[in-house]
Formats: sequence, C-alpha cells, structure tokens
Amino acid sequence: MKTLSEWLDLYSVSHQNPTNKLVHKICVPAITFTVFGFFWCIPVPDFMSFHPYLNWATIFGIFTLVFYARLSMLLLLLMSIKVAVMLYLCQFFASLTDLFYLSLILFLVAWIGQFWGHKIEGKKPSFFQDLQFLLIGPIWVVKAITGFPKTK
Repeated sequence: MKTLSEWLDLYSVSHQNPTNKLVHKICVPAITFTVFGFFWCIPVPDFMSFHPYLNWATIFGIFTLVFYARLSMLLLLLMSIKVAVMLYLCQFFASLTDLFYLSLILFLVAWIGQFWGHKIEGKKPSFFQDLQFLLIGPIWVVKAITGFPKTK
C-alpha cells in the first residue's frame, strides 16, 4: 500500500496549474458532499430508521475513514471532522429541499468544473489511473488549504 506522501505526490503531478488547483479546492468538496448526499437519499431498512444519521451516507463515511486510518491517525482525525460536516450538511439540506436533486445538479456542475480544470492543466484526472485517487482528492484539498497533514 502506498504511503500518504506517495499518494499526495502522485496526485499533485496532475494538479500544478493555479487555476486547476483553485477549481479543485471548490469542486472536490462539492463532489464529496454530493456523494454523501446520494448515499443519504438511499432508503434505509426499517431497523435503521430510528435515527436520522443511521443511514447509507454514514456507513459510506465509515468505510472512507477506514481507508484514511490505514494512511495516518492524524488523517483519520482530520477526515472524521470532514465526514461529520458532510453528514451534518446532508441532514441540513435534506430538511430544506430535495437533497437528491440538489446533489445531482451540484455533482454535474462540479464535475464539469473538474474536467475544465484538467483541460487547462493539460493532464487527465488522477482517478483515470487509480480509482483510489477519488479518496485522495479530499485529502489533497485539506492539505492545500490547511497545510495538514504534514508529510515526509
């Protein structure tokens, strides 16, 4: 398994252009939210319906946290906060509007932005190489904005 530094170094190869970096800082969190939103909208079995956070989005979040825990405990902490925020936002927006359609529109717009950023960059998105990069993008954004997690 690759180390966190190796993942981030590989991801950074196709994210050098300042415009593409800015696009990713906006679109990756939006896409992350929409994926949680889609999972939030999947109906749950009756035995899970007693609590609003006991749903497929939370289960998806737990699986992503297992991936992050294998890379770093600090990363697990940082991404736990991000997952909690995404789940809260899903609950909040689901109470205001149709979360599925909001997620769908945001998902499409954000992916158009991502591909536009990569067109400017002149390089294909990293996930074409390995789907695990879809889980690295959110880490890269957190690191680009906060400087954490420190690597190397």
